Amino acid sequence: MNDTTQMNAARNGIITDAMKGVAEYERMDAELIRELTAKGQIAIPANKNHTCLKPYGIGNMLRTKINVNLGTSKDCLDMDVELEKVMEAVKMGAESIMDLSSFGDTRKFRRKLTAECPAIIGTVPIYDAVVYYNKALREITSDEWIDIVRMHAEDGVDFMTIHCGINRATAERFKKSKRHTNIVSRGGSIIFAWMELTGNENPFFERFDELLEICRQYDVTLSLGDACRPGSIEDAGDVSQIEELVTLGELTTRAWEKDVQVIIEGPGHMPLNQIQANMEIQQTICKGAPFYVLGPLVTDVAPGYDHITAAIGGAIAATYGASFLCYVTPAEHLRLPTVEDVKEGIIASKIAAHAADIAKGIKGASDWDHDMSEARRELDWERQFELAMDGEKARRYRAESTPEREDTCTMCGKMCAVRNINKILRGEDVDIMD
Repeated sequence: MNDTTQMNAARNGIITDAMKGVAEYERMDAELIRELTAKGQIAIPANKNHTCLKPYGIGNMLRTKINVNLGTSKDCLDMDVELEKVMEAVKMGAESIMDLSSFGDTRKFRRKLTAECPAIIGTVPIYDAVVYYNKALREITSDEWIDIVRMHAEDGVDFMTIHCGINRATAERFKKSKRHTNIVSRGGSIIFAWMELTGNENPFFERFDELLEICRQYDVTLSLGDACRPGSIEDAGDVSQIEELVTLGELTTRAWEKDVQVIIEGPGHMPLNQIQANMEIQQTICKGAPFYVLGPLVTDVAPGYDHITAAIGGAIAATYGASFLCYVTPAEHLRLPTVEDVKEGIIASKIAAHAADIAKGIKGASDWDHDMSEARRELDWERQFELAMDGEKARRYRAESTPEREDTCTMCGKMCAVRNINKILRGEDVDIMD
């Protein structure tokens, strides 16, 4: 793997160690993993410089993966707290960590992640360019935008969100469309503003072939960012979103021609009734490339609870084609998330991912639920805590409200249906009343 990408190896008939690891984790044949990687329907983000990586595959025929966004900001510049969030996320089973740091010594933090964290590491180089060059946006040159991508690749980042799909033509269409919430993508807004300030074409679009050479050299998976993702229900499925998606589909083909792996990013805010169609359109336009969605958030009116609105949309999206869910925390739209916010967001996203895996019939997905329902039937509390997605919380809830009898809980007491049916089936008396 010194001079090739996972996709190139797959196309040459080579089953890499990363593919073997993915196959074992997914309980699938390694040859099938190779075939789907060769087609671009599975991406295995695995930068050659990220030596402590545990590789995961991303594709809608695999278990749905989740990504956790973290990173410092000017108002919250505590790298130790962000590292605590990273460790909590990995402990809770997040397959991917995305460093969105926008202030401080971002390179130091990024390198620490790729040196010590086994999860997939993603970044958005556009954010870092503004921090790294520390000058007015209009003064950043086209070369400097490309150079920051090269730096992130050298640092071992496995995938990068690059906003290639918004170009001068798309920007003009956007300005005429009078969108309700304009552009809500942070990276998208930065590159749009740069184009407006300089009059130049988006360098990531104009110099896409150079971008691909960097990705190919380090085996960076290109996550094609959706600058025009809808930021409100009213904007869902509008011309700006779909036009950008068509451009991303064209760029996907160009990336695959250079053996560069691709993930497509998607909405955003979207009503329930549009999600399935949106997933199917993406699969068609982008030829089955893995789809990475933020939510979608199915309503705009739940600040403080957007981990729930995102989990609802994420479960539907993953059922109908999305393969990678970006978690959303209760702090979305409000503040930088705390460690507890991160935990809440991860659990909500994991619930959505697992629910979709059951619906899709992913091999082994429902075994977990089978074991849990068996433990519940037997009123085996320790086994239930062991199997629970958040066993710590389940154990705490029971400890905080101790029942009179071990074979009941404080909700039903001796009226517990499970307890009483078990007793009857064993031929015992049912003693509901003392």
